[in-house]
Formats: sequence, C-alpha cells, structure tokens
Amino acid sequence: MVEHTVAATNAIVTLDVPIPEVIWGWMITLNMWAKSIGTGVVFIGAYLLARYNDKVGEEVKFWMPLISFIFLNIFLLFTLLDLHQPLRMWHIFAYPHFTSAITVGAWMATVFTGIIFIMMLIALKNFAKKHEDKMPRFVRELTKKCEVLSDSLYSPLLKAAVVLAVPVTMYTATIMGEATARELWQTPTELVQMMLAALLTGSAVFLIIGGKWGYEIKRDLAIILGVSAFLSFTIYMGEYYFGHMKAEEVAAILAYVKEHGAYHAMFWAGQWLAFIIPMILVYFSLKSRSASLLYLASVSAIVGLYITKHVWLIIPQLLPLS
Repeated sequence: MVEHTVAATNAIVTLDVPIPEVIWGWMITLNMWAKSIGTGVVFIGAYLLARYNDKVGEEVKFWMPLISFIFLNIFLLFTLLDLHQPLRMWHIFAYPHFTSAITVGAWMATVFTGIIFIMMLIALKNFAKKHEDKMPRFVRELTKKCEVLSDSLYSPLLKAAVVLAVPVTMYTATIMGEATARELWQTPTELVQMMLAALLTGSAVFLIIGGKWGYEIKRDLAIILGVSAFLSFTIYMGEYYFGHMKAEEVAAILAYVKEHGAYHAMFWAGQWLAFIIPMILVYFSLKSRSASLLYLASVSAIVGLYITKHVWLIIPQLLPLS
C-alpha cells in the first residue's frame, strides 16, 4: 500500500500490509515434491552405478536420466506458472542478480536439467540401437543424429549432475528461510529435510523399478529409505514437540497441526504414510529377507511426502502477520 510519494526524488513510501490468503499453495508443494524425485534418482542412481554397475548398470543408466528429466520439467513448469509475471522469466537469465536465491537456483536448475537431457539422449540412443528392428522410422533417424553423443560422455556428465543436484535440491530451503515472519521455516533445518526427501524418494523409485534385482541391492535401497524416513520423522517430531520453545509465532503455527487443529489429520496422515509405515515395512522386510513389502513402503513414502510437504508449506501462511 502506497502511503505517500516524494516528488523531488520520486521515492515511494510503502507500508507492509499482511496478505490474508495462502500465496504458496499446491503448485509449490508439487514443485518441491517433483524436485525431490528429479534429484533423488540422480543421487541413488549414481550410488547404484558406483556399487552395482555390473549388475544393474544398463537399467539404471536408462531409467535415471529419463525419470529425472520428467520430474525436473514438472518442477520447472510449476515454478514458472507460479511466478507473478511468468512471461518475464527470461529476465533471470538476461539481467541476473546473483544475490537472489531464486536467480541462483534458476541458473543451477537450468544447467542441471540440460546435463540430464544430454544423458537421457545417450540412454535413449543406446536403447533404440538395441531395439532397432522394433523402432519407428523417425526414431531410427533421430538415433542416427544422436550418434555424435559418445557413450564416454555419460560418466563425466553424471559426476557434474551429482554435484549440481545438491544445491538444486536444497536451494528452496534458502527461499523459505528468507520469507518474512515465517519462523517455522529455518534454512538449516529445511536444507537437511530437502536432502532427506531426495534420498527418500530416490530410493523409493528404484525399489519400484528394480523388482527383479537381487536382494543385496534392494537391501541397500531399503536401508537408505528407512534411514531417510527415520531422520526426517525425528526432525519433524522435534519441531512438533519442542518448536513452541523457539518463538510464540511457532507455537501459534503448530497449533494448526496439534490436537483439534485444522491440519491435524492431514499432518499425521503425511507422517504415517511418508515415514512411519515405510520404517515399519523396511524393518520387517530386512528381518525376513523379503523384498515384497518394499513396494508398499516405496509407494507410501512417495505419496506421504507430498502430503507432509504440503502441510508444512501451508500452516505458516495461515497465521495473520498483523
């Protein structure tokens, strides 16, 4: 709200006015959820290639960039749609201000997606060559154009992708931490949660894909899934039970997920689906050396993470700032 202007200097004096509505809604939730999957499969895929390349190398090299590229584009699409002036997004690249976390994140995400795109082309080229007789003519012609992309590029591109995946999956935490009067969102805590979300979804995706993989590989993925769920749940419970000691604002925000709060049921549904159920299923799966329970654990973790992220995004915005 403009209070008054100074004609001599063209200065505009404004007053901070609270916005009585949720600004970051389901689009941002989908943004963060898709980004977790897009980066998480790179982390876990790189681990599988380093440890089990001789057993699952071909499958991982194909699925990792393909899944990552799909979910990264979902992440970028809804980031763009949520902008107040989406048609001006090119200003981030033409007139960058690298003091902004949004600008830095946009540049890193774009470069990261470009790397993943090249890796995907290499993977699709190799897949098409192996199944050339079943491929349509336009696919065979496209494959020939991709011959300039040597297979030797895959490994160095993967190393660059892993390095970039770290800041890409965590930079949203910086943006949340910069939000005015949102005491619940603390950058250090959110950084850890973003990384754990990537590991959680990345391991879950490969547990779903690798149905025919050996027990040893599934055991490693199950441990990553279970540990990520345990650490995430511990952090959320720490905020839930002790967050009120930080500030009165946090106590007021957490009231929305406490007993009789408007988001109480959704909060605990997310916690159970994303963390508690996967932890229980992983425990019994490892104890019985059975991998059948891991499908349910993986689906539960992926669905539950969306609910958990959504609740944690919405509740601080429900508190009036005036």
